[in-house]
Amino acid sequence: MQFDAIDKVIKNAIGVMESSKYQIFEICESARGEWEALSRELHQVKEEVSRTIDQVDKLEVEYKRSRIRLTEVSRDFHRFKEEDIRVAYEAATQMQLQLIMAREKEHHLRARRDELQKRIRGVEKTVERAEALVGQMNVVHKYLSGDLNQVTRILETAKNRQLIGLKIILAQEEERKRIAREIHDGPAQAMANMVLRSEIAERMIDRKEYTNLKEELSDLKAAVRSGLEEVRKIIFNLRPMALDDLGLMPTLRKYVQDFEDRTKIHIRFEVSGVEARLPSAMEVAVFRLVQEALANVLKHSRATHAGIEITYQRHMVKIVAKDNGIGFSLDKLEAMIARGNSHFGIMGMRERVELLGGRMDIESEPNAGTKLTMIIPISLDQREE
Repeated sequence: MQFDAIDKVIKNAIGVMESSKYQIFEICESARGEWEALSRELHQVKEEVSRTIDQVDKLEVEYKRSRIRLTEVSRDFHRFKEEDIRVAYEAATQMQLQLIMAREKEHHLRARRDELQKRIRGVEKTVERAEALVGQMNVVHKYLSGDLNQVTRILETAKNRQLIGLKIILAQEEERKRIAREIHDGPAQAMANMVLRSEIAERMIDRKEYTNLKEELSDLKAAVRSGLEEVRKIIFNLRPMALDDLGLMPTLRKYVQDFEDRTKIHIRFEVSGVEARLPSAMEVAVFRLVQEALANVLKHSRATHAGIEITYQRHMVKIVAKDNGIGFSLDKLEAMIARGNSHFGIMGMRERVELLGGRMDIESEPNAGTKLTMIIPISLDQREE
């Protein structure tokens, strides 16, 4: 009877998920179509903006000439007649009117371009969310579509392992979204700006404005350097290559030093015990824990001093992160965690430590700073790996 009931529930859930998945897919495809249409329109508007800018530049030159002509005929009454003055005045007025209309057109086109870029960013977020939902539902659908006896056995013997696996997959999707957002907001925007500046430089070359061109090229070089630094930062956040080349401690020392220079928070970094290379996955996990701990100090603690202490022992690694910040109430934190709300990134840190088979203790009081103690076991098998 229990097997039949579970099978019925699972089948109903699969049916609902199948229907919802196709609806989400339709939303995703509709958003993609809108994104393509907006992108085409944005391309056309950008071309029109470029043409209008050139037109404005030409009209400004013609208007200056017409003003000069009007000044000449107005001053010399002996050479020019009243009719000549009238013609020059009408020509200047007409040129001024054309220039005003062209500038107004350029203003409207720029506003339309900015609006389209904003709408495209919104549609991109909709597509990303829909894709993430479809991916998550496919994962759950795969679990539910398996053999009922296997599902029941997993539920009875390895429920926590299932949940951890699902959280890992969801975390991967969130990480992909974060990376896509960083690339879109950082390097992608910088490259678009570089393209625009290069077009401006090309126009300066055509006009032989070499002095302004040198300044523009200098700014463009600075923008390229800034974009390169942003790409390096994203690569470092994905996985510091120094971890593989130099090991955990040298990488952490450099990261702590860079963090201190960037934030002006004094960090005391101490290592005790015999330093040894850990399995690659564990070194990455330890690095992420220290990184998250310092990120919490920067975001929430308002601290001026912090400390990171790492102790190597035979069967474990101990990490202590503390600060002199504003602290918080542990009772309120535990209540928020019980309601499923993450706080200060501590939920993610605790789950990461538990995935490694360790534990994390929290000590904090309002206006008395915070201390996190993380103990990660290292078995002999792991050391040999």
